[in-house]
Amino acid sequence: MTQPAVAEEGLWGWSPAAGLRPVEEAGTGGPLLVADSWLVRDGRVRGLDRHRERFVRSCGECSGPPSYRLLEFWEAMTDALPRSGEWFPRVELTPRHVRLRLRHAPPLGADVRLWAAGQSDPRTVPRRKGPDLDTLARVRGRAAMEGADEAVLVAPSGVVLEAATSSVLWWEDDTLCLPSPQLPVLPSVTVALIQDRARREGIRIAHRERTVAELDGREVWLVNALHGIRPVTGWTGGPLQAAEPVRAPEWRAWLDDIMEPLPEK
Repeated sequence: MTQPAVAEEGLWGWSPAAGLRPVEEAGTGGPLLVADSWLVRDGRVRGLDRHRERFVRSCGECSGPPSYRLLEFWEAMTDALPRSGEWFPRVELTPRHVRLRLRHAPPLGADVRLWAAGQSDPRTVPRRKGPDLDTLARVRGRAAMEGADEAVLVAPSGVVLEAATSSVLWWEDDTLCLPSPQLPVLPSVTVALIQDRARREGIRIAHRERTVAELDGREVWLVNALHGIRPVTGWTGGPLQAAEPVRAPEWRAWLDDIMEPLPEK
């Protein structure tokens, strides 16, 4: 079946019979069960196969369509993505629909200011992206009122988990550190790519439990599929100091370099 080219922002529903078709926002199938998103820059992406695997796995966790149908959707969605400009598409599953939300990418950030007050984790499904997006948007809104771009989510013990829309990595001497996978954190595609490079280059990786205060004076990164790596260059609402981001520029350039062309239509 020949799919229509998706060349404008909007919501596109999918079915095996009709393929991708524009749909209205109202009445689109109930709450968001799964979501996944990534940056597309002039038809190039990074880690797209990993996003596909995470999306299919997450849909399986909530009794979504069979994997072969999801792969059919994924192929149609990928073919429909624009090959020029900067975009931030999101694939979604609701109780009734699988769909593509095509969005222009927002301005990309090279660094970030972080709210030093650790926020108790409000998520109901922390290991699956989608159900808690509205809740996390409100957390970011509170951070913005404090003059910050992002907020850190913490466990009841005070241990750092991640930020509202990003994973948290930091450096302790020459060791790349991240929260334990045993903690309720979202499996990040971009973090996985960073870890792969660190292993190839023999850089030590450690899972460590740290409070927000214990990140004082360290090079801290916020990492996600949209912005890539953003070093923390300032803290608000507390006495923490941000270290000079000596490693971040080279790693940011590397992430840009590993973007690959979308598959041919």
